[in-house]
Amino acid sequence: MGNKQMKLGAFFNLPGHHVASWRHPLTAADRTLDLAYLQELAQLAERGKFDMIFFADVLGLRASGNQSASAVKLDPLIILAALASVTRHIGLTATLTTTYNEPYQVARKFAAIDHLSGGRAAWNVVTSANDKESLLFGKPKHLEHARRYERAEEFVDIVKKLWLSVERESLVLDKEKGKILDVEKLHPLDHEGEWFKVQGLLDTPATPQGHPVIVQAGSSESGKELAAKTAEVIFTAWQTLEEAQTFYRDVKGRLAKYGRKPDDLKIMPGVFITVAKTEAEAIAKRKELNSYILPEVGLEYLSNFIGADLKGYDVDAPLPAFAEAEDKTNPQIRSNLIRALAEREGLRTIREVYEQIAGARGHREIVGTPAQIADQLEEWFLNEGADGFNIMPPTFPEGLRDVVELVIPELQRRGLFRTEYESDTLRGNLGLSLPAHPDRKQAQSANL
Repeated sequence: MGNKQMKLGAFFNLPGHHVASWRHPLTAADRTLDLAYLQELAQLAERGKFDMIFFADVLGLRASGNQSASAVKLDPLIILAALASVTRHIGLTATLTTTYNEPYQVARKFAAIDHLSGGRAAWNVVTSANDKESLLFGKPKHLEHARRYERAEEFVDIVKKLWLSVERESLVLDKEKGKILDVEKLHPLDHEGEWFKVQGLLDTPATPQGHPVIVQAGSSESGKELAAKTAEVIFTAWQTLEEAQTFYRDVKGRLAKYGRKPDDLKIMPGVFITVAKTEAEAIAKRKELNSYILPEVGLEYLSNFIGADLKGYDVDAPLPAFAEAEDKTNPQIRSNLIRALAEREGLRTIREVYEQIAGARGHREIVGTPAQIADQLEEWFLNEGADGFNIMPPTFPEGLRDVVELVIPELQRRGLFRTEYESDTLRGNLGLSLPAHPDRKQAQSANL
């Protein structure tokens, strides 16, 4: 087996990534709030040797009967605590926004998950792309894109310092001397910046993997710079190898100025996979899912991605021009991706566009046999397009099971993916360095 192996995330978007997945007869749409079901899915992903389970999150629910069924959900951080008890190796990643939280709260919650899981937690840092979230927190206006990322940079810096403020070895618990902590290994914060003022220590020692892995999703200029400075995994969306290579080389090229090496950041594009034993069967499965999309659902779904309200439009009419964004600092990455996809694929109508993005949402989509899917993943992986992938099953549990039983064995057969976990921690399985407080020593290799 070769040395270079890809990293894989299992992106849990229940009841499925396809917007109409909940209508499929084999989808367990009524079990997405069921603890036993969530645990079964986690164990299935761990059987497939995935590096991590990943939960995205968008706050709030629209007053609409036609939205995606995935809008009805539980707090992902709470789910991670429940999954930690029934898994042993797989990483547990939840999304939490920096725009509507405080650093101390985030640091404390993720540190708890990391300890309880034995070092398998990861925080996906987002800044809330949904401008309606501001209203849930009594804010009349959402922060503009550039300001959200300025806040996020300071936020992440504080969280990392809090995670390392109490060294793991500081907890001595010397019963004879009556000494609980070695104060020489405590590093209180005294931070005052533009957005936050934080003084003191976290009440949790550094975790088995130093601190939770920091994940980021975003491809804007601000997002790339923040990832280069702070992230250890980045999720992104690209359609072609050339686009993926440009992004890969750009972000990796920014690491050196922050004293980081290329392997310190794993780039994992999202991939929506429909797999079957024959290509014809896979195409039929994809076509069946699209048949469940109601026109009004397709219109609302597409509206969310292009920043324009398409309600009432003729689905067989051409896609209208995009309206100029109110926030001039927002680069509209996903909207531009979808427009480029429509032009490249010759999609002429609104229906054709929403059917094309109904599962992948602008991410890469592959439909075919295990060998065909492995061919395309291998091409990106071996040609500086990706360090791995965040896999997006169209349905749960069937779509995830198909990936585990059909795609994973083919990748293993080619020596591209592990057959056993290398470590008990997420950082160890990803091959990431073990962080230490800068006042103590430099980060060392994570042979955890």
